Amino acid sequence: MDLKEEDILGADIGRHWYYRAKSAALRRAVASLRPRHVLDVGAGSGFFSRHLLERTDATAALCVDTGYPSDRDDSSNGKPVRFRRTIGAVDCNLVLMMDVLEHVDNDCGLVRRYADKVPPGAHFLVTVPAFRFLWSGHDVFLEHKRRYRLDEIEAVLRAAGLEIVRGSYYFGFVFPLAAAIRLASRNSSEPRTNLQRHGALANGVLTAACMAELPLFPINRLAGLSAFVLARKP
Repeated sequence: MDLKEEDILGADIGRHWYYRAKSAALRRAVASLRPRHVLDVGAGSGFFSRHLLERTDATAALCVDTGYPSDRDDSSNGKPVRFRRTIGAVDCNLVLMMDVLEHVDNDCGLVRRYADKVPPGAHFLVTVPAFRFLWSGHDVFLEHKRRYRLDEIEAVLRAAGLEIVRGSYYFGFVFPLAAAIRLASRNSSEPRTNLQRHGALANGVLTAACMAELPLFPINRLAGLSAFVLARKP
């Protein structure tokens, strides 16, 4: 998860249209799995794993991030949340990599490293920013190394030894507006974020547009701002 975005939104992150919609898409993507133990890689504050603990039957979360100053234990909705800098083998049935792989040099290597730590049958839910032509100062600000087409991120996961269950794009309804904004500024390499707090009206309209897209989310392989891929360790 992009910690710089968390810093910008602070306590309002759960009410921002982008994170509300992304959390809803996450729940939809893993609903059939009935996740119990969640491993959240590059978790930051653990926003997405906490969301699953609060809104699903998931019972525990292990958040891993090399940026943590130290290990600690917490809870969410009365369920344990552990924060660790490093881990060994772990028993979990869902691994989250939410906007992580675009930050590392060896994306396939990172997936393979954690695939080796979880049991066969564990699922991976991976999200990454979509389409190279949308590269802008926003990516520079967030220290991204790349953006992906859906087939590209699926190829990375296959190369890491995972089986693809399904993949799709999300944020397709807001894609034309966002693409126009990104394309207008893509010649600038100046680091700057497009993320901002909105008033209640704008936030509500954008949230409604993204929620209306959810029924089409599982079959959208055409366009969107984010690529979602569900994969499985054989």
